[in-house]
Amino acid sequence: MVSILPIVEGQSEVSSVPIFLRRIGDAMGAFQTQIARPFRVKRDKIVKEGELEKAINYGVRNRENIGAILILLDADDDCPALLGAKLKNRGEQVTDLPLAVVIANKELEGWFLGGKESLRGIRSIRQDASPPPDPEGIRGAKERLTKNMHPGARYIEVDDQPAFAANLDFDLTKTRCPSFDKFLREAETLFSCLRCH
Repeated sequence: MVSILPIVEGQSEVSSVPIFLRRIGDAMGAFQTQIARPFRVKRDKIVKEGELEKAINYGVRNRENIGAILILLDADDDCPALLGAKLKNRGEQVTDLPLAVVIANKELEGWFLGGKESLRGIRSIRQDASPPPDPEGIRGAKERLTKNMHPGARYIEVDDQPAFAANLDFDLTKTRCPSFDKFLREAETLFSCLRCH
């Protein structure tokens, strides 16, 4: 079976991104496509010349039957469109595999803020939690998630992110978070590419 290789920056994404991708693949009926164990590279490292290229080569060699690659990083303070285009260009220099690059505007946690109603009651998110006007414009989305939890609870990436990924309402979130909409579209394209081969 052919696999999609996610390249991510954090330990929490190693757990959550396969959940996101599996949900997308299942919705498309792409049950024959596997999600490889993500390859993790710290963000400050991967943006340096040569490091993304190493990650792609190493990830493809060390995982089985890779047919496509998805790179997902936080923008932090960079422009998502510019950083994404630069990384995609660099990635395409070292692989002929279908390759997608998605840069979450500011922080991936902005996606959870955008679909917050669907997370009520999950991992201590309060029942009255509601999304901010511009979820992806927030620097400090992790702290904002903590403020939406019951007193005494706090957002812990490695514990909370997979649960949020499993329960997030995709349709709701994509209307409020353009980078999540791009993530969905890019992932669907990769699944479609692999289905055709």
